[in-house]
Amino acid sequence: MIRRTLLALTAASAIAISIPALAAVKTGDAAPGFTAVDSNGVSHSLSDFAGKTVVLEWTNDGCPYVKKHYNSGNMQKIQKDATDNGVVWLTVISSAPGKQGYVDGAGANTLTENYGAFPTAVLLDPAGDLGRMYDAKTTPHMYVINAAGNLVYQGAIDSNRSSDPATIPAATNYVLAALDAVENGETPQTMQSEAYGCSVKY
Repeated sequence: MIRRTLLALTAASAIAISIPALAAVKTGDAAPGFTAVDSNGVSHSLSDFAGKTVVLEWTNDGCPYVKKHYNSGNMQKIQKDATDNGVVWLTVISSAPGKQGYVDGAGANTLTENYGAFPTAVLLDPAGDLGRMYDAKTTPHMYVINAAGNLVYQGAIDSNRSSDPATIPAATNYVLAALDAVENGETPQTMQSEAYGCSVKY
């Protein structure tokens, strides 16, 4: 009897583990407000950008999936096209001190310069507060917030989960699609997808 009970409990636990956790932020709802300090020591609040489209991009320079999009120039191109169009692009580093991807402000600025990246700001989140608020799971993990302050997309940058940059041209870029929809006053066709990449190193 005890053995059967233990087996039942084990099976129940396995079932519970296989159920994906609910996102901390619900697509379509108001995006959680936050204040964070960037790589230059400047404080930014989401409310500062009211009336503008905002992209949040979680990153970790040591992650091969991040390298896929930066070494190919793909992420920089998306950033530049977006920011040239008035979008606020906030790159977020939630790696904890001593973990892969952690950098201080100077290190973050060096990465931005070396990659020729175009974020509006790089937010430093070594305690992981912002990452946990948005339930950021991977690097990259992408979020698009519209001018009304609602989260209209969260998930992967594109439809191909490989770390091979050769897959980028044929992939559907969900972030670009969401930004195009927002610009046209429409709801993105894909509002949520499963993010892929390295785990955020909290």
